[in-house]
Amino acid sequence: MKNKSFKRFIGVLFVVLAATSQALCALSPEIVKPEHHYEVSVRLDVPLALGITLTSALGVYRYYNMERVSVDKLKPRSEFLPWDRPFVGHYSGWATTVSHYTGALAVAPLALAGYSWYKGDADGHDFGAYALMFVEAFALENALNQIVRSMQIWPRPFVYAKRGEGAKKAASAHGEAYGSFYSGHASAAFTVAVFTGDWFSEVYPNSKYKPLVWASSFALASGVAALRVVAGKHYPSDVLVGALMGTGVSLGILKLHEICKNKVAFWVIPNNIGAVFYF
Repeated sequence: MKNKSFKRFIGVLFVVLAATSQALCALSPEIVKPEHHYEVSVRLDVPLALGITLTSALGVYRYYNMERVSVDKLKPRSEFLPWDRPFVGHYSGWATTVSHYTGALAVAPLALAGYSWYKGDADGHDFGAYALMFVEAFALENALNQIVRSMQIWPRPFVYAKRGEGAKKAASAHGEAYGSFYSGHASAAFTVAVFTGDWFSEVYPNSKYKPLVWASSFALASGVAALRVVAGKHYPSDVLVGALMGTGVSLGILKLHEICKNKVAFWVIPNNIGAVFYF
């Protein structure tokens, strides 16, 4: 059953990424037009999408093959980092539920971009290119998270619970519960925060609300990270590294496209048209 689900997942992911990349690249000329805020290219995005797909395949395979760790082999509390020890054995049902619902925030960047498109502040080209970059960043940070978590560096906090609801959850925990480092929720939340702030700054560079948008985005992402600690799903170290990973991957994807965009200059003057390529 696992193998069939795995094959279906990889097949769907490959088709979606490949089709999206090809469609957008077909609409996106290699010559950069100054009125566009974002650009994608066949030379960059097809190899990038394929690389992310392969990384995702490895991540899914390793993640869904994680096994439970016997009690006698669990990492002792004394070996946890000092600031993580107070959370060993903690669990909160309400925080777990609320943290799961925060996944709805993942639509924020695309919702903002869609609103700008609707208002005429950006066009469909920008929306498509931006959406592809967001999918790339989201898929890559998730794949890296699954690979690292499958190493089972240390278990989730609630695995150590001795009584109450936490103990019940620990008794029925699957293999993934034994790989707490690092937080996928925090990584995803900060990916969303970076992309939300970047779109607003790019499309509305002179807006007085830019600091507010960035601050609100990171505040919400930090709230998601804090909830995962309160829930007993992660330690402070997990969410801190998750935040750094999500931010780093997002900035990396955006910077890659910015570099490729800046390598081409395009001009049009009476009786003259041309392009300059920078290497």
